[in-house]
Amino acid sequence: MKKQTYTEAVAELEQILAELENNSEVNMDVISEKVKRAAVLMEFCKKQLHELDEDLEKILSELGN
Repeated sequence: MKKQTYTEAVAELEQILAELENNSEVNMDVISEKVKRAAVLMEFCKKQLHELDEDLEKILSELGN
């Protein structure tokens, strides 16, 4: 299993949102699973952005010296 990228995670989040918006049937089990998956994806994206921010700060700091 390959590691998911930030772009793939965002695409999956968008797909989940579209499915929830376009689903007229309310199946609480399905909604619950989709919301749980979305939470995992959002945490992954947040972590990726934090790591990117740290990397950029390090690079800019090195350039400034």
